[in-house]
Amino acid sequence: METMHYGYTRIFHRSTALFLAGSGSPNMATTIQDFQRAESDRLNEVKGHLEIALLEKHFLQEELRKLREETNVDSIRQELDRERTKRLDLEQKMNDLLKNRLEDSPPQPPRKQQSPSNSSNNGTAEKQHREVWSSRLQKWLYERFGVYLEDFRFQPEESTVEAEEPLSAKRLTENMRRLKRGARPVTNFLRNLSALSNWHSVYTSAIAFIIYMYAAWHGWAIPMFLFLAILRLSLNYLIARGWRIQWSIVPEISEPLQEPPKEDLTVSEKFQLVLDVAQKAQNLFGKMADVLEKIKNLFMWVQPESTRKLYICLWIAFITSCVFPYKLMGFMMGLYAGIKFFIIDFLFKSCPKLRDKYDTPYIVWNSLPTDPQLKERTNATVSRRIQPVASRGSLATVPCGVSREEETGRSHSTKKGAFHEVFSLPESERPLAVCENGWRCCLINRDRKMPTDYIRNGVLYVTENYLCFESSSSRANASKKNKVIKLVDITDIQKYKVLSVLPGSGMGISIATPSTQKPLVFGAMIHRDEAFEAIFTQYMKIMTTSKPPSSAEL
Repeated sequence: METMHYGYTRIFHRSTALFLAGSGSPNMATTIQDFQRAESDRLNEVKGHLEIALLEKHFLQEELRKLREETNVDSIRQELDRERTKRLDLEQKMNDLLKNRLEDSPPQPPRKQQSPSNSSNNGTAEKQHREVWSSRLQKWLYERFGVYLEDFRFQPEESTVEAEEPLSAKRLTENMRRLKRGARPVTNFLRNLSALSNWHSVYTSAIAFIIYMYAAWHGWAIPMFLFLAILRLSLNYLIARGWRIQWSIVPEISEPLQEPPKEDLTVSEKFQLVLDVAQKAQNLFGKMADVLEKIKNLFMWVQPESTRKLYICLWIAFITSCVFPYKLMGFMMGLYAGIKFFIIDFLFKSCPKLRDKYDTPYIVWNSLPTDPQLKERTNATVSRRIQPVASRGSLATVPCGVSREEETGRSHSTKKGAFHEVFSLPESERPLAVCENGWRCCLINRDRKMPTDYIRNGVLYVTENYLCFESSSSRANASKKNKVIKLVDITDIQKYKVLSVLPGSGMGISIATPSTQKPLVFGAMIHRDEAFEAIFTQYMKIMTTSKPPSSAEL
């Protein structure tokens, strides 16, 4: 405000001076008007700066208020921390003071002569003395064993939910490689152990067999395995310290060399890598599920003849363990394990027919069904029960003089009606045996511009003379979107790859006709090769049997 007052005073003095100086000039009025106009512009400019300063002041006040609120919260938090620290210090001082008092208070010596008047005082002193000693004893016990007692304090279990990582192709591939590297020592050991049982090296297997049987005969089988474990750990320690030791307890079998993974991969190679990883994960999970389902079905009496064998073996083992001493049981089990591992398994692996007849665990395990196999058996049983009734009913409806093949062709229908009615074809036209249910695919008509007409999902059929596509649209005019192509009108047919970045030869078939500028593409076909083979075979059959028109006919 003082700045504004100073500005107005300065403007007034300057205007007065100009007026006095230019009073004798004829252009005084014009000069005064120009001066007033310039000063009004300056006043407007000062006013704008003043408004900006007021806005900045308002914003600064708001920020200052927020900072004060935050400062108050911090100060309150700091004050609480100080009060908590003071409380802890006071508790520590009180504990120290009580401890010093208990230690400094001397025990009172017993008096030989006690007067009746002092008997009550003596009883109180003895009671205090016992309390002092009991408190000291409790304190000593707490100092010695309090830490261990705190471990047995019951506390509610905290449920923590681990954050799951989002799906990533790179992460999936890396985890599969980590799993393969982690399982490599176990798989190598099992492979080498299998080579020892198969007598891959006759001298090594013979020495191992003699040593094991000698140890089992004298009851040293368990100490021998413990000694081998200690020896393996000792060798691993030396290898970790930098020693180069190539010796192994079991004979090593060379692992097939694998190409190192590439770092710079193209889009197609990355996609193929993800597919390989997904396939390995699928097969691994399938094998694990098969093992778990077989074990479950074995114990749940799903296949009684297999579970009955296990039941009898468990009873025999139970009775034997109750009758014979454990030393004899260990001796018998050790001898059986050695003979089974080195001789019986070798014979069974070398003679598959012998194994299929006499290897009971192998036969029982292979005969155990998985859940999908049980489901297939149930469906097959139900279909066998229903099929005779259906066949008798169909025989009753077939008129005399009509063969079964003709009746099947006449009664063949799609989801939307009879086959010949859906495609407006003669009744003799029916799908070939290879495609009675058709091939699921999508028709890509690149001559159309609308998205609804460009790609259509449906089913593809091939008859003796036509290639028929049934659109799966549920609208009323879906029949207009069906496509019928004469095989004789096809000018070119070949396998087609819709997306060039994907690996493999694609999942589509390209059909060129004179009526289309660009070939029609039937893509996303799972059984593309089967469909192509059927269509191409029928197309070549039609083209070879059809005769070109003669010149007279033209």
